[in-house]
Amino acid sequence: MKLKDKVLKKPLPNHIAIILDGNGRWAKKRGLQRKRGHQQGAMTLKNIVIEAYDLGVGVLSVFAFSTENWKRPQEEVDFLMDLPRQYEQELNQEFKGKDLNIRIMFSGRRDRFSEENIALMERLENSTKDHDGLIFNICVDYGSKDEITNATKTIAEEVKKNKLNPENISESTIEQYLYTHPLPPVDLLIRTSGEQRISNFLLWQAAYAEFYFTTIHWPAFNKRALHKAIKNYQERNRRFGGLRG
Repeated sequence: MKLKDKVLKKPLPNHIAIILDGNGRWAKKRGLQRKRGHQQGAMTLKNIVIEAYDLGVGVLSVFAFSTENWKRPQEEVDFLMDLPRQYEQELNQEFKGKDLNIRIMFSGRRDRFSEENIALMERLENSTKDHDGLIFNICVDYGSKDEITNATKTIAEEVKKNKLNPENISESTIEQYLYTHPLPPVDLLIRTSGEQRISNFLLWQAAYAEFYFTTIHWPAFNKRALHKAIKNYQERNRRFGGLRG
């Protein structure tokens, strides 16, 4: 029996999050420029999105560009900022060509992007807003500490305006002000390329997530690698702080 068939026989994680790490190292290992790693990584992402959809996963969140990535060399930042434009038409054609019921959303700050990129994000969100299959959540200019700080400030303003009673603030209240609202909690968080940290990604949402680390660089991550991560998740005993047997 194929690994995919085995995976489909057990409950799937509803929300998978992936830290897309290793584009540069993949390229360096092959004597290529870093941008070739980012290009190959974008192609890998398209394939993994389609596979997650085929499996029946509810949400796929990916860490595409962090609040700290602005510190990278300007040439690399400029290239990364141009990737969405390069792949917009291809993604649209790919999704529509396969008649995929995928909804695209973006989580993170938008005030530091160009008007062109903001318009692009809005186009993709609006054109897929009525889709009720897989939610493909792209985290760009995203940092969890920034997200929680922004949520706290907004809640404080609501309290100041007497629109919110501090006594009524709960976990669900805070979640309503996060960039990722209304997505469910993360079930499985995958990081590629061998690093074993979550780098300020979905700290609140991944509070009870299962972590899976692989040495595979992101551009080389394939369907089978995704199946292996899900199988590993399915073999775990999720207790959520309790004492399940």
